[in-house]
Amino acid sequence: MNSGQSNRKKNRRDFLKILGGGGVVASSLLASGPIARASASTAFQKLQNVLPKAKKRLPALPVDPAKSIPGLSSLITPNTDFYRIDIASDIPAIDVSRWTLKIHGMVKKPITLTYADLLKRPLFELDDTMSCVSNPVGGIYIGNARWLGCRLDDLIKEAGPLANADQVFSTSQDGFSAGFPLSVLDGRDAMVAVGMNGQVLPVKNGYPARLVVPGLYGYVSATKWISDIEITRFDIKQGYWISNGWSRLGPIKMESRIDTPRHLQEVKIGPTHIAGVAWAPNVGIKAVQVQVDGGAWMPATLGPQLSGTTWRQWWVKWNATSGRHKITVRAINAKGEVQSAGIVDPLPNGAEGLHTIDVTA
Repeated sequence: MNSGQSNRKKNRRDFLKILGGGGVVASSLLASGPIARASASTAFQKLQNVLPKAKKRLPALPVDPAKSIPGLSSLITPNTDFYRIDIASDIPAIDVSRWTLKIHGMVKKPITLTYADLLKRPLFELDDTMSCVSNPVGGIYIGNARWLGCRLDDLIKEAGPLANADQVFSTSQDGFSAGFPLSVLDGRDAMVAVGMNGQVLPVKNGYPARLVVPGLYGYVSATKWISDIEITRFDIKQGYWISNGWSRLGPIKMESRIDTPRHLQEVKIGPTHIAGVAWAPNVGIKAVQVQVDGGAWMPATLGPQLSGTTWRQWWVKWNATSGRHKITVRAINAKGEVQSAGIVDPLPNGAEGLHTIDVTA
C-alpha cells in the first residue's frame, strides 16, 4: 500500500470517528470552558482534513486588488468577517451523527440524507455574493464567498416534485423558515453548502449544511443549520419573514457601495483612491461610475469578475482638493441597465438608491 492510500484510509477512519462522536463538532463548540472549545477545534481540524474535493473546481482566485488599495473590501470575505443575521440569539448545537436533511412534501419520492450522504455526492464550487434584504444603501450586511456543496436542483429532481407544487420551503434547526419559487431552480448553481472559503462550513454560518441560492436575498433562501426541505405551495405555507410583511420573491437588487473613504472622513489633500464594490446578481457588473460634487460621471477601474453572481471591486484615482466634497457611486449591469437613483426603503423587497458620502480634505 502506498503512502497516499494509507493517508486516505486514516483520514476516512478519523472522519468516521468524528461522525460517531456524539456531535462533538457542533455541540462541543457551544459548550462553555476552554477544554470543550479546544476539543471542538481539534474535531473541526480533523474534519477539515477529509472534506471532499469538488468534482467541479473553480480556477484559483486572482490577485486581490484590496491588497494594494487600503480600505477596499477583499475579493473574498473571510469567514470570520462574514455578516450574520439570525432570528435566535443562540447558535443551534447540532449532533452531526444524528443530523439528517429531509426532502419531502409534494413529491413522488421523499429523501432523507445524512451528512455522510451529502459528502458522497458530486460537489462543486460556487463564487456567490450573499446579501440581507434589510441591508441599507451602503450597508455592511453583504459578503462574498467561495462555497462548496451539492446541487439543490438535483436533489429536488430526485424527489420528483408534483406538477402543482410551486415553492421550495426550507426549515432551520433554530426554527427559521424560508421559501422561494420552485421555478427559481432554472439551472443556476443553487446548492446545499457544506464548505466555505476552503474550510468546513463554520458553525455560525450554518454547519453542518445550509442553502445558497444565487440571486436571492437570504431571507427567502439562505437557510442555515438546515434540517428540512418541503416542496409545497405558497398558498399553503409562508416563510418566517413573508408573514412579517416582506416580499415572497426576494431577487437581489443591483447596488454599489463606497468602502473608502468613509463617510465624514478627513482625507489628505492630493491623490487618493475612491473605491468600493458593486453587485448585480445574476447578471454581473459591466461598469461603475463615480461623481464628485455633482460633476461628470467618471468611469471606475473594475476588479476581477469571478462570475455574474459575485460582487465586483472598483476604484478611481482622485486628486482631493481642499474643502468638503460629496461623492456618489452608481453601477451599470451587463445588460446596460443603470442603477436606480430613486430612494427605496429595505421593506418589503430591498433598498434602492445611490450611495453618497461627504468627506473633507
